[in-house]
Amino acid sequence: MITHDFNRKQASAKGDEQEAIVHGIILTETKDEQKYWEIYGETGQWDSEKGVAQLDKVTGNFYKDNEVSMSFESSKGTYNSKKGDITLYKDTFIVLKDGITLNADNLHWTNSHTPIVAEGHIKVQKGKELLSTADKIIISPTYDSFKIVGNTVSKVYEDKK
Repeated sequence: MITHDFNRKQASAKGDEQEAIVHGIILTETKDEQKYWEIYGETGQWDSEKGVAQLDKVTGNFYKDNEVSMSFESSKGTYNSKKGDITLYKDTFIVLKDGITLNADNLHWTNSHTPIVAEGHIKVQKGKELLSTADKIIISPTYDSFKIVGNTVSKVYEDKK
């Protein structure tokens, strides 16, 4: 779904290739009445030959059983319609359904059955209980567990009531 200010131009000397410059774009994937994800870009470009949308100022959600399991925002993102994957990069912030927050340089989502991988300057926090840093985090497809990898430092705090 494209919301407004849709501008399309025929790319010169490249046959049927088309490029669209869009202000306010929403992309979603839904199959058999199950929503898998939605991504909103404040601005973006669509390359019909490559099947790639490049988005700026990105926000969105990943779903499990039609409920939000993970929300995100990022400076930039891409959606590759041929591969069906989403990549977020540059200043990526993620919130999991259980309240865990995550900062990363980039995140890659392949499909709903494959772990999500985020890399670069990982910072994981769960309230005042957990603070971890690492090079990489692998989030399970069910969003209920994760594994941190590389130069890992974790601090677990106990609430002294």
